[in-house]
Amino acid sequence: MRGLANKRVVVTGGTSGIGAATVARLREEGCVVFSLARRQAPDSIRCDVGEPDQVQAALEQIVAQSGVPDVVINNAGTSLRHLALDITPVEWDQVMKTNLTGVFNVAQTFGRAMHAGQGGVIINVASTNALVGHPFYADYNASKAGVLALTRTLALEWAPHVRVNAVCPGYVLTPMQEAEYTPEMLAAVNAKIPLGRHARPDEIAALLAFLASDECAYMTGSAVVIDGGETAGGLASR
Repeated sequence: MRGLANKRVVVTGGTSGIGAATVARLREEGCVVFSLARRQAPDSIRCDVGEPDQVQAALEQIVAQSGVPDVVINNAGTSLRHLALDITPVEWDQVMKTNLTGVFNVAQTFGRAMHAGQGGVIINVASTNALVGHPFYADYNASKAGVLALTRTLALEWAPHVRVNAVCPGYVLTPMQEAEYTPEMLAAVNAKIPLGRHARPDEIAALLAFLASDECAYMTGSAVVIDGGETAGGLASR
């Protein structure tokens, strides 16, 4: 990708699934990549994105090592499969804290540093769940819809210094997905997707690399869907 070599990049939730694939892809592109994760892991900075003081501490550590990041990929997320009537206040807060408040904490903290420096790029990972209803995920869906509204607002406020975009993956075969779905459920989902399968994490990582690159210098405020055609046909594909 044009203009990615030597970029300083931060990936939240960078130790598993889409995050891990994105870290690997961006390192292949020649970026200096910092991975943030809630649990301590090799080659990552421990950070709960829902805690503003931890996000600030991560920023300070990264700046001390390498300078202000050029790109931040807001990927950390969590989900729980449950009926809306069964969601507890604790569960609701848990999902919102990571998926929406955490995205805001990271964007605001790193965005402030970008504004004080040379600008930058922020990419928020949303979901097709932000675009259409999905049973069993009321809290997750609401959090991801919030990410899209936040993305568009920040893009307007922060242009032209910081570009802010979102990606909306459909079904991706990640450890989180495999933990919530049985093999039979995965097969049933595949049968409804026009391309006939879940996405691989590295396919989402490729899109994120593109959006982070200078190839996308004129894109901000966009929400890019990558879902194998899942949402293209409305009821026909569902």
